[in-house]
Amino acid sequence: MNLSDFLHSLINLNTDELSDILSYFDKKVYEKNTILINEGEISHNLYFVENGMGRSYYLKKDGKEVTQWFFGSGKFMASADSFFQQTPSLYYLETLEKSVIYSISKVNLDHLFSKYHQMEQLGRLVSIEMLTKVVHKLNAIQFQTAKERYQYMLEEFPNISTRVPLGYIASYLGMTQETLSRIRR
Repeated sequence: MNLSDFLHSLINLNTDELSDILSYFDKKVYEKNTILINEGEISHNLYFVENGMGRSYYLKKDGKEVTQWFFGSGKFMASADSFFQQTPSLYYLETLEKSVIYSISKVNLDHLFSKYHQMEQLGRLVSIEMLTKVVHKLNAIQFQTAKERYQYMLEEFPNISTRVPLGYIASYLGMTQETLSRIRR
């Protein structure tokens, strides 16, 4: 989904407003495995995935990667606490495929929030969606079996198993690759 269609799906904008808002975003193609944010950096940009796939992850003390979240087409991608609080990120953001991504700086997003009431509404709607998904993931990890978590993930990201390495999926679900392989059979 492109950014224009995404905005129109959530907020009512006339042509001039939409054109002005889109002018604050930069569109870029990123190659597979491009790191957008490193752990410890402050995230100055919010990303919108037009096409492709990304993830956020952290490194455990032993160097093992743990996937926190996946970001597919038509979704915003961020180290949210770093972006909104302007604090060092606990996560890395990485593209998992060649991806078309729009970015907007915090300064420009704040400007659009103050300039357009509809953008404040968009921010609220996107924040509610993100919070709800985080709560659903936490509930899945706390209360569901491994098989139920896998089914939840497939509902959230329908074609992920053909696009993302199984190790990333297993760490996202909080299980070993062996457990994931058994579930998938």
